[in-house]
Amino acid sequence: MLQYRVPSFSVSQTPVNDATALLDPWEIRNMGVSRTLILVNGKRKNHSSLVYIQTSPSRGETATDISAIPVDAIKRVEILRDGASAQYGSDALAGVINIVLKDNTEGGYVTVNSGVTSEGDGGRFSIAMNNGAPILDNRGFANYTVELSRVNEARRSGIVDAEQEFLDFGDPARGYDLNYIRRFLAQDPYAGNRNSSPATSAAKFALNSGLHISDNTELYLSGAYVYKKVNSFANYRVPYWRTYSDFPYLASFFGNGDSASYKGYLPTFDGDLVDYNATLGFRSRLHPWNVDASFTIGFNSQDYTVLNSHNRSNIRDANGEFVYRQNSPINFKPGGTAFAHYVWNLDLSRAVTDKVSIALGSEFRSEVFEITPGDKASWDGVGADSFAGIRPEDSGTFTRYNFGGYFDVSYDVTKHFLLNGTIRNEYYSDFGNAFVYKVSSRYKLWEDRITLRGSFSTGFKAPTLHQIYTQRVQYSFVPGQGIQSIGLVNNVSPQARLLGVGKLKPEESKNLTLGIGARLTPDFNITLDYYNIAISDRIVISNRVAFAGGESEFFTNSISTTTAGVDIVVDYKNIGIGAGKLGFSLAGNVNLKNERDGAVPTRRGVPVIDQTQEALFFTSRPKQKLVLTTTFERDKVSVTLNNTYFGPTEFRQNGLDANLKTVFEPKIVTDIAVAYQLFGNLSISANVNNILDVTPKWKFEALNADGQRILSDPVRTRREWGLITFNGRYSMMTYDGFHFSQLGRIYNVSLTYGF
Repeated sequence: MLQYRVPSFSVSQTPVNDATALLDPWEIRNMGVSRTLILVNGKRKNHSSLVYIQTSPSRGETATDISAIPVDAIKRVEILRDGASAQYGSDALAGVINIVLKDNTEGGYVTVNSGVTSEGDGGRFSIAMNNGAPILDNRGFANYTVELSRVNEARRSGIVDAEQEFLDFGDPARGYDLNYIRRFLAQDPYAGNRNSSPATSAAKFALNSGLHISDNTELYLSGAYVYKKVNSFANYRVPYWRTYSDFPYLASFFGNGDSASYKGYLPTFDGDLVDYNATLGFRSRLHPWNVDASFTIGFNSQDYTVLNSHNRSNIRDANGEFVYRQNSPINFKPGGTAFAHYVWNLDLSRAVTDKVSIALGSEFRSEVFEITPGDKASWDGVGADSFAGIRPEDSGTFTRYNFGGYFDVSYDVTKHFLLNGTIRNEYYSDFGNAFVYKVSSRYKLWEDRITLRGSFSTGFKAPTLHQIYTQRVQYSFVPGQGIQSIGLVNNVSPQARLLGVGKLKPEESKNLTLGIGARLTPDFNITLDYYNIAISDRIVISNRVAFAGGESEFFTNSISTTTAGVDIVVDYKNIGIGAGKLGFSLAGNVNLKNERDGAVPTRRGVPVIDQTQEALFFTSRPKQKLVLTTTFERDKVSVTLNNTYFGPTEFRQNGLDANLKTVFEPKIVTDIAVAYQLFGNLSISANVNNILDVTPKWKFEALNADGQRILSDPVRTRREWGLITFNGRYSMMTYDGFHFSQLGRIYNVSLTYGF
């Protein structure tokens, strides 16, 4: 929903990326998911237990699962784009998203929704109920939401090129020549691959309540819970990759016991996610102070299951028999992760004079990150094919705490001119102090119709426990080399010390914002905001570095970046058209600058980040994004037409020749929705998302004369295409670089009954 409402918001769904399927990477202002703080009713929401280590947006970062909040529980979403670390602490470098829950006590409803893609897959069904009621003689309220949903798999596999397959997998000496591969692909041109939007089932619950226990004091309680089950797939192991001659027992595992019946196999990756947050607190007026005290708990866990795979290790027991191979299980429990935080807040505010107000407060937060090992067969030797389990030595429970305090003062110089300043200091048990500040101003003129505003602030993002302690072997597609295992060593390991990697420290930022807002008429508003955010010591996953007979990656503070752009919003509503009313809204984000500052450091002669990582940071999100929404309402009917423009993006895939880049063409995605009040409390709505069936399109571009020579040679060009698309399996989005849905047109219909 936010993708098509908020121009600076981007989200991608990446197939065949293991645990990433559980939680889509999202971000604001192309700055990665971890630099936006998520609040629920103004209180910090917990991180996910997942750190993205595959090639995807926000690689190396930890998200907050905003999809854990049921949509029908949300009253509004506030996006505060100023740097706000001085008020809220870590993570608010790009801004703050505050999800405000519904508090109404009347007008409950039930909505049933169903939909499907134009390809006939991706079927979806959900039922949601929201209701509210007064409690204890109208001294309080309770509003709750329940949502159950199911979305089926939507497959968009690419057609595999036989000649490219032969270049990577062919072995004529063992019978796997070009003709064999052609015969196999004639039976299945997708080579068994299931490049898809995963099947997802979810159950969600949310509660928001409050109770006045006196004229000056209110208790409040809010919370949300989600259980999510995701079924996704690894790359299909074709029979000329995992061959019968090398692994004859696979014919019994995935066939009828003979070589003719063995056609390869498709490992699956299933994930179970639990996420919840809850806040209990009270607000009171203790003259002259306003007091707000609260306790918040947040939790996220992810447990993984690999099915339809095997452990091909040559480990033998004391009798010389294979422990795995033909004795391997085909189902594995490779472990999982969990994260919890416990947050105590105390905030005080008061007016000192009619022109001066102050606020101060403190926060204590305790965090726990747990890595759970998998069953032995999932990690022993090479582990489960497709997703090796977590080894016991890579597991554990890790904790830390931090304590912070802030002081804020506001001074109304005149009734039109406001000055504000905030300072904050935090102490973290693992790395020490972080001090930040913010100064801001606002000036109103023309009878308060125009507002000028500006701010300068410093900020910080603490390294997460995930970034400090995650260590494991991960399987990744390496163009030209198939699936390879890559070791990620944690930041406090002896290996990291031997590589010269220092302990992680906070990222630091300097944020400048300038804006103007104009309310030209009661129905016509314009806002324009400029932002410039400079980050130093940015935390990334490194490039692979040779170490101890293999290759290793690690988290490190390595680069500095600058991101600058403009947000614009124009609203014009209540335009009379006959008996109806017309409204327009244009919202846009233009990225003026998003680039690295300074040189890239090296480890053992290898740059810490490569061209693929630079593209993920700086060019893989749209340079511009515009959303034009038109609404028309008359009597019982409302019609909404939404056009979203995604600007150009560029990518430098792992394995792509250094003289080339891929460029994704700008596209406009159009949605239309119609709602009609049938009778009484029953209404129906129908919408078509992506009505023109627009999907990502890309092409090669040369960076220099050498690149042009490649593009002038069809054979070399075809080889580059085969490398980055895994031989055509990911032809639509080249495995890891696209910026809007690959599913095309989607139909939805909803029926709502109010009570």
